[in-house]
Amino acid sequence: MAKLHWCAAGLGAAAALTSFPSGAQDLRASPQLPTFPQVYETSEQKIRVVQLADGLANPWSMAWLPNGDLLVTERAGRLRILRGGKLDPAPIAGVPEVKITVLGGLLEVLPHPDFASNQLVYLTYAKGGADDMSTTALARGRFDGKALGDVKEIFVAENWSKSPTNFGGRMTFGRDGMLYLTVGERQEQERAQNTMLHGGKVLRLTAEGKAPPDNPFVGKQGYLPEIYAVGVRSPQGLAFNPATGELWENEHGPLGGDEINVIKAGRNYGWPLVTYGRDYDGTKISELPTRPDLESPFMFWVPSIAISGLTFYTGDKFPEWKGNAFVGSMMHGRIRWSGHIERLTFNEDGYSITREPILAELRQRIRDVREGPDGLLYVLTDQNPGVLLRIEPEN
Repeated sequence: MAKLHWCAAGLGAAAALTSFPSGAQDLRASPQLPTFPQVYETSEQKIRVVQLADGLANPWSMAWLPNGDLLVTERAGRLRILRGGKLDPAPIAGVPEVKITVLGGLLEVLPHPDFASNQLVYLTYAKGGADDMSTTALARGRFDGKALGDVKEIFVAENWSKSPTNFGGRMTFGRDGMLYLTVGERQEQERAQNTMLHGGKVLRLTAEGKAPPDNPFVGKQGYLPEIYAVGVRSPQGLAFNPATGELWENEHGPLGGDEINVIKAGRNYGWPLVTYGRDYDGTKISELPTRPDLESPFMFWVPSIAISGLTFYTGDKFPEWKGNAFVGSMMHGRIRWSGHIERLTFNEDGYSITREPILAELRQRIRDVREGPDGLLYVLTDQNPGVLLRIEPEN
């Protein structure tokens, strides 16, 4: 029988969706937010934080349309939209039915790169099946500004499980026009190395949800053709580094061992054969943190920060932050109310230099952080109710 590992660090504040297993940490809602706007000092400059929307049910992802409207997913299965900076009280109709679990539900939203001409929007979500099973699914539909139409499920991961978490679901389009999609190993470690399952993998799909013919394992016996990279655990962020064109993925470790990986075609990133983390009872998962035949993480965290979201800053509103990366944190070292954003800086050779915590004063679980088309940073808190925040220069 597959071994399930409960991850309290990843559980949302709306834990009433399911009962906690015996011994799991009680994650109550984060402290009440202050009245916004608030001004905070960082190592480079003062920033102002404003609230754009509240009352969101565990928001998970956000994406902008060409006209400036902002789409936001709620894990409860609702797709919301901000028009002119104001949250429409009515959810967008046409979202597929989702299975709501501790960390399952509606996940990522992503417009097609040619949305202006084809109106296509992609959604990932937890799909329910028989006997309380679930898996990660991908659908797309056409958004006419009011509702999703012509919605079709174009990919269903071969990753059915009764686990309520580690669905993955982050996605991004590459310069090659392909859709890159993460799928978690559902707290069943062996899945990450099982190449006849999609769990614990980064996938590469066409815009129609199919395996492109130049994928690294196409035609190779014992491999599903959609697989692009093997051996990841619980992916939480996915983005292309604009400076290098490399695909970056971040993921939850167990007790320690959160990682950022630079994903390359056909490579194996080692979970659970190697890890810097331990199991939740403190026992070793692997005797080795790295192996020569496996890809080592670009960065890792011990203790874990319950990493989430990933964006690179390319704008001009924060000139001192240009070229930096930002990741969310839902809790640091399994200490509740310790979530924040981490700003990552790099030297000329691309190696990590500093990790600065930002917004630690709010003591919130940060689910996603993105750069907006206006050059400002946007943040979602993993709460029910959760909020959408914007980070601006203080002046």
